[in-house]
Amino acid sequence: MPSTLVHVAVGGLVGAALLGDRFTPKAIAVVLVAAAVPDLDSFLAPVIAGAHRSALHTLFLPALLGAVIYADARRDRSWLRERRGADASYVAGVAVAALLAGGILPDMVTNGVNALWPLHDQFYTVDGELTLSTTEGIVQTFVDLSPTPEETSRPSTTENTRYSTGADPTPWQADDGPTERVFPLVTAGWQLMLVGLAAATVSVRSWQTRGR
Repeated sequence: MPSTLVHVAVGGLVGAALLGDRFTPKAIAVVLVAAAVPDLDSFLAPVIAGAHRSALHTLFLPALLGAVIYADARRDRSWLRERRGADASYVAGVAVAALLAGGILPDMVTNGVNALWPLHDQFYTVDGELTLSTTEGIVQTFVDLSPTPEETSRPSTTENTRYSTGADPTPWQADDGPTERVFPLVTAGWQLMLVGLAAATVSVRSWQTRGR
């Protein structure tokens, strides 16, 4: 599954693409931190069952933050602009985009997230393929259009779904003694490529805007 470093890398690409002339070391730092925020719910898992990929991976989080930032930006006396400068509202909006695109969506396409928690307790995974066949035409498996079969298993919820993390390596059992805690950085070639690409992109953007 994507590590926090991979989430931050995606957030860096989002920031480099969307900040434009507002790209500064402080602005990109805010965006990078925002992309890492959803993974903080792994530290809640040892005390709140099923919290990881639920508490801070819900789509209601970016929706709520986005609504608050938009409402504040529409005010004549914006709280953000008065305290953090004229570009604060825009940077905050990009940070929310990074939280969604970098922090939540990579997990949604890898093992799933509890996307509508707490209103609806079920983990969702976006998975499948889209191919162009010379005999069958366009074939996609992301959306199943076949008749709904009878339920053969329970849906994944916070009651029956746990993820092993460095903060909670043995979610289904009590720690009886020393337990190895692994905090992954990159676990696949594509992740290394993505992290390298993001690091290079953010570095170049920082170089381009130095001295401003």
